[in-house]
Amino acid sequence: MTSEAIQPDVPPSGTGCVECLDNGGWWFHLRRCAQCGHIGCCDTSPAQHATAHWRETGHPVIQSFEPGEDWFWDFSTEEAANGPKLAPADSRPSDQPVPGPAGSVPDDWRTKLNR
Repeated sequence: MTSEAIQPDVPPSGTGCVECLDNGGWWFHLRRCAQCGHIGCCDTSPAQHATAHWRETGHPVIQSFEPGEDWFWDFSTEEAANGPKLAPADSRPSDQPVPGPAGSVPDDWRTKLNR
């Protein structure tokens, strides 16, 4: 992992998946790019925007953006990684529903997850 892959001072891009919020989509769990702060949805989510962000930008390291989780993942090595504490906020708001965002999740959301 290169030193530029994790930029601890960069804040998250927001409280939800950037692309899902822009196009009316929804997510299961959220991931944060450790380099630029982009918030994307996990690979279980229908659109898999965190992985798409890595493929588009080459930013290899993400951190969970879920309350109580602080693990990192390096797409380039396909391994868990260690990393420093990132700039606040370190997770989505605890009152934000899972899946989210509120009002955008279909009733049959479980059938639409990637497994």
